[in-house]
Amino acid sequence: MARPNKRTTLREVAEATGLSTAAVSYALRGKHVSKETEERVRKAAAELGYEADPIARALASGRTSTVGVLAGDLQDLWQQQLMAAIGRELLAGDRYALILDAGGDPERELVLAKQLRDQRVDGLLVSPVDPSAEGWAAIAEGVPVVSIGDALSRARTAGEVLFDNRAGIDAVLDYLRGLGHRQVTVLTPTGPSTPDRPADVYVREAADRLGIDVQVLPCPQELGEATAVARRVLTNTPDGRRPAGALPPPAAVFCFSDSIAYGVYAAAAEAGLTVGRDLSVVGFDDHPVSRVLTPPLTTVDWGLGEIAKEAARLAVAAIEGRRVRRKRILCAPRLAERGSAARPT
Repeated sequence: MARPNKRTTLREVAEATGLSTAAVSYALRGKHVSKETEERVRKAAAELGYEADPIARALASGRTSTVGVLAGDLQDLWQQQLMAAIGRELLAGDRYALILDAGGDPERELVLAKQLRDQRVDGLLVSPVDPSAEGWAAIAEGVPVVSIGDALSRARTAGEVLFDNRAGIDAVLDYLRGLGHRQVTVLTPTGPSTPDRPADVYVREAADRLGIDVQVLPCPQELGEATAVARRVLTNTPDGRRPAGALPPPAAVFCFSDSIAYGVYAAAAEAGLTVGRDLSVVGFDDHPVSRVLTPPLTTVDWGLGEIAKEAARLAVAAIEGRRVRRKRILCAPRLAERGSAARPT
């Protein structure tokens, strides 16, 4: 019987079974012993209440079974969904996700990444706020890093699951241009300290090529803050109040996250504008909520489940020292056309 308040040791299981501690250790891991021996050891361990000491196991193997997962900004509902999916993929392989939130702050992001490395996580998956930061190089030297979304341009990573932002942006702007829009307001979660993120660069290039006039504005992803920014955009005033004689609101708004688009929906309702008639709104990540809005949000589907699966696969392969055929996965976008965009009136 298990004894209270005292951890049963591996030696005690060995004594109960008449085996060496090494043989018991192998049996508990299902290695190098017969099935009969493995079952006998597991039964004895259960009767004695033996549980593997995670610290001792980590010291012996050099691994903690913990993988750091660093989100760029968990105010973004799609990132919440992605982090949860990655956690499930890792757990399926008996690894545990330690999920932290950079809150959209590039300095905080590097501080948290260094903390995860120093806490000896086995690997690190990151959806970077600032993919071009110099600090990633040193972090990637100390722990296997897999980047999600954008490549870490200054670091040698163990793998990359990248979004084909150029194709996604082209698809949206081509779609809006086909509807007749020649002026588009783009709301991006990118802050002033990281102005050269790939999507923000690509959207200007694509707009120039297509003959579209774009205004790119920063916008938080939290609903209340996104609504406040959208309110100012739709009224063309700093305080969000629309005076008599004010310029008309933009006819099309392209949001670099669906979470931002929800703020545009809220501000449009306040202003008495009907999305899909008076105002065209397009998102960029196809969160499930987007399908139940009125009207449903036209957006871009990146295949979240596959992203989580591939990111976890690359991280585990790097942790185990296994070679993989493809370390760089490029995710193709699919435009999900619904009812939130229409021809300008």
